[in-house]
Amino acid sequence: MIPGLVQILLWQGVGELISHFFLPILPGPVLGLIFLLIFLIIKGQVNQSLATVSDAFSQHLGVLFVPAAVGVILFLPQLKTHALAVVTALVVSVVLTIVTTACVLRFLAKKDVDES
Repeated sequence: MIPGLVQILLWQGVGELISHFFLPILPGPVLGLIFLLIFLIIKGQVNQSLATVSDAFSQHLGVLFVPAAVGVILFLPQLKTHALAVVTALVVSVVLTIVTTACVLRFLAKKDVDES
């Protein structure tokens, strides 16, 4: 389990370095996950240690949202000031997500019918 955790933290560190020096508009952890994904695609498999750590993180995903929720509470006065913009952005993003999901599902269903 430790090697899998080290691997995740290593790629996050690489992402942080690249974000800090070259791409400050992208968060380091996001870049790290992208690099980890590319590494795993090139490698062609996920080792057991990384799979174990990933499963453990997935089972406790709710805990990872606690800092974000606390951050939202800290900015409550700003959120109240811009409530209309925030609600509009949330509604538009939900609608776009539903439409995109429907389009992808339709495309994949059509592709599946064409193959059979």
